Amino acid sequence: MKKLVFTILAGLISLTFFGQEITGQWNGILKVPGAQLKLVFNIEKTANGISATMDSPDQGAKGIPVSNSSFENSVLKMAISQAQIEYEGTLGKDNIIVGNFKQGGQNFPLNLSKEKTEKEIPIRPQEPKKPYSYHSEDIIFENKKAGITLAGTLTLPKQDGIFPAVILISGSGPQNRDEELMGHKPFLVLSDYLTKNGIAVLRYDDRGVAASKGNFKTATSVDFATDVEAGIAYLKTRKEINKSKIGLIGHSEGGIIAPMVATQSKDVAFIVLLAGTGIQGDQLLLLQQHLIGKASGMSDEALQKVKSNNTKIFDIANKSTSIEQLQTDLTNYIKQNPSTEKPAGMTEEEFVKLQVQQIATPWMHYFIKYNPAPTLEKVKCPVLALNGEKDLQVPPKENLGAIKAALLKGGNKNVTAIELPDLNHLFQECKTGSPQEYATIEQTFSPTALTEITKWIKTQTN
Repeated sequence: MKKLVFTILAGLISLTFFGQEITGQWNGILKVPGAQLKLVFNIEKTANGISATMDSPDQGAKGIPVSNSSFENSVLKMAISQAQIEYEGTLGKDNIIVGNFKQGGQNFPLNLSKEKTEKEIPIRPQEPKKPYSYHSEDIIFENKKAGITLAGTLTLPKQDGIFPAVILISGSGPQNRDEELMGHKPFLVLSDYLTKNGIAVLRYDDRGVAASKGNFKTATSVDFATDVEAGIAYLKTRKEINKSKIGLIGHSEGGIIAPMVATQSKDVAFIVLLAGTGIQGDQLLLLQQHLIGKASGMSDEALQKVKSNNTKIFDIANKSTSIEQLQTDLTNYIKQNPSTEKPAGMTEEEFVKLQVQQIATPWMHYFIKYNPAPTLEKVKCPVLALNGEKDLQVPPKENLGAIKAALLKGGNKNVTAIELPDLNHLFQECKTGSPQEYATIEQTFSPTALTEITKWIKTQTN
């Protein structure tokens, strides 16, 4: 009888421990190269064990279903097959789960706690603090072509006066008005510097981001160009802006968009291309993948394998005339030519679908096929093209050369192209240029680059 009572008590203690310790909300900070992400796992008890969902607040994602979860002998295991995510951690006496987060073959430490966790605040000495020494105004303007409104900030050297102006155009991916990434706010630093030097600046949230309306996922560079055009139309309504001296500054993909707008609008007085591209998207991606892979330590054999596979994928994209056709063609190719090991817990169908989704988007399909050179040939306004010497995302020699050649071919004689020593894709002073460095560098924007941009714009507007 005593043995039976002991067994029952042990069971009750186990259930109590389970209910108190593993169910509920678990918080952690995932530190990956260049970023920190808050993750929240919500765990519930079920008749068969546990179930869970994951939130990623920084990415606006909530309630992502965890496909497989278990908790045995103090070990928590979870998997989200569609995102190639696996997590395994051990619950300690201090009520902390010490574990490892795995996604796409990469491993990162991730500890979970019932307590709320906070990100480490990076040191960013260049980031301006309020109150500013100039006029700053949050504004909203309308893109009538798209039927959406965009939200941004207009900074003026002072509240009264008439000033030359620039519109900042962000790089690829959903960006807010500060082009915030990796703990940096490049457009905030750039706009602050320019405004202090007598130039008005309009920067805005990309469509579908922060306070701007619209759908980012269905848009291409052509759609984003209409957002810039709407920004120009807005500036022309402002009495503080010199309407004959409105320019564009485009970073990365923004360096593709600025020439598009300049060929369509007579209101563009000049453009600045910051790590803008001059070669077709598929060729740029192959160069980028090789350089970043090499910097990450990949072997020559692995790099060649990646190049061969991606060349075939890009060839399929170039030949596809619609997203639907691209999805079908890629699905067939990947099924016949598997190049990556399928993560545990993911079906073959899920894995193929995930790979197809990375390529078969309106933006990527357009980017792969787009060659900037013919558009650059039509640009007649003054152009400044800057690249960092150590830029691994938009290699300087190939792109600056192609940009300059296209502009000169079109008869544009006011062209300045400069490769800035020791700068990366974000125009930070760096050691290797690898994206893994971005977040670890305190500097947001090289003073040398800021000076070059400002000096050149003043030459065009005086």
